Amino acid sequence: MCLIAIAWNVRPDLPLALIANRDEFHARPTAAAAFDPQHADVYGGRDLVQGGSWLLASSRRRLAAVTNVRAGVAPEAAARSRGWLVRDFVQGDASAADVAQGLSATARDYGRFNLLVWDGAALWFATNHPQFAATPVAPGLHAMSNGAFDAPWPKSTAATRTLENWLETTAHPAGAAPVDEAALAPLFAGLRDTRTAPDAALPQTGVGIVLERHLSPAFIEDARYGTRCSSVVLVDQAGLWICERRFDAEGQAIDTSRQRLDTRAP
Repeated sequence: MCLIAIAWNVRPDLPLALIANRDEFHARPTAAAAFDPQHADVYGGRDLVQGGSWLLASSRRRLAAVTNVRAGVAPEAAARSRGWLVRDFVQGDASAADVAQGLSATARDYGRFNLLVWDGAALWFATNHPQFAATPVAPGLHAMSNGAFDAPWPKSTAATRTLENWLETTAHPAGAAPVDEAALAPLFAGLRDTRTAPDAALPQTGVGIVLERHLSPAFIEDARYGTRCSSVVLVDQAGLWICERRFDAEGQAIDTSRQRLDTRAP
């Protein structure tokens, strides 16, 4: 992922809501969101190069998502893929607190990451850049992109506003009732924002002003590296909906999948 906005314990009927964009090289082999053949309770997309994921959820009320942290243009050399953090948490049983805090010993083995982990009760954030940190996420609206958690990057601020407006104006269907595609439209529209941020608002991540501009939209249109998919996750007391819209190298929507994972709150 390269952009994630969350609402944590903002609405009683939706304790967790998440919207996100994944930016990646279009040539990198990827499996669309589906159930894991080896773990029937786990659902999400998969990276077919390293075997990890950027966003996964489980019917055991577990969810994880990751972004990379941008720090210059030099390629990273890491022993472990950050996508394994998502995979290992959702497939596992340890609490969000134990996993996030337990990464202190191995965090430097992974590429630079921002990680969110939810165990059905608690939501934690962990990062390994510029140094390791792990903390519970406070209730409210938050966002992270390729910098610090809650850094006010223009696309992060806009995504948070999109989610906030949606929560204020849209009712969530009760239980396992289907999520109406029209109801999700404002969320996907916000994730489809291709506006470039003004230079004065751009972050400084060591890649130069031209690339900062190019990477500043929520939705990146580029034939080589761009937004591959947009995701919406809505968690209620009985389960969650995970929706994924996939795009081709021209930025055109290919298809959209919606999956309900029924669970029981702990």
